[in-house]
Parts: sequence; C-alpha cells; structure tokens
Amino acid sequence: EAVTDRFGSEVAPDGVVDRAAVARAAFATTEDRHWLEALLWPRVGARMVQWRQELEARTPPPRAIVVEVPLLFESGMDGAFDATIAVSAPEELRAERAASRGQEAVGERTSRQLTQRDKAERATYAVENDRGIEELEFKLSAILDMLQP
Repeated sequence: EAVTDRFGSEVAPDGVVDRAAVARAAFATTEDRHWLEALLWPRVGARMVQWRQELEARTPPPRAIVVEVPLLFESGMDGAFDATIAVSAPEELRAERAASRGQEAVGERTSRQLTQRDKAERATYAVENDRGIEELEFKLSAILDMLQP
C-alpha cells in the first residue's frame, strides 16, 4: 500500500506489484530509492531473523542457512551472518544475465552497489561465477564443507 501511495497505481495494476515498474520509479531519483530502501530493508532484516530462528529451532537444525542478499553490505545487514560469500562475475556477463531475466534499470542498480571487488574484499569468502552452474555449485559446496562445525 505504501508503494502505491508513493508511486501511484501503475506499480500495482490490478493489485499485483509490477516489479519492473517499481524499479523504474524507485531508481528515478535518489530520494525515491532511499524511501523504498527505508521501507523494505527493516522488513527484510526482521523476516530473515524470524526465518533463521524458525530453522534453528528444528531438530536437528539445518547444516547451513543460506540467504541471498544482493545489497548485503550496502544495507548494513552483513553483521547478521556468521559468514558471507560474495559471488561475482565480469560486468558484461552480469548485464547479460540480468537482461535474460528481464531485469530493467540494470545500470542504475549497478551504479549504486559496491563494486564486485569491494564485495569480495568484505566477504568471508569470494567465488567467481564466470562459468556454468555446475562449476558454481562445486565452488559453493566446497565452502559449505569448510563451514561444517
């Protein structure tokens, strides 16, 4: 409701949020982006904490809990995790992949993020994702194995 109040009904025609329309509106100005982040990030953080608590309460608890957070360091949520993994790829490949998923405003999104190098330096582990999914799964599985208690 707050999103439609801010950006109008074009972002949620028929009551269904059009993510591309939200992206266009949110990236139109710095003020709009900050407003949306202030609305979403606390909710995302609270939901992640709740989900982690639910999973850790299971018997037995899961071996690992994995959360994908594209703006982890930018949002300041990295302290909520025992370890972080930066998965990076060459910029051309990232843009190609985003376009194939139908994402819009890729340049605007990338321009406000930390660089791939900065994320890799801040993360506990860094993985290059410049090959196929099998290679990425192999690299991430190796990290998961290292994280075993």
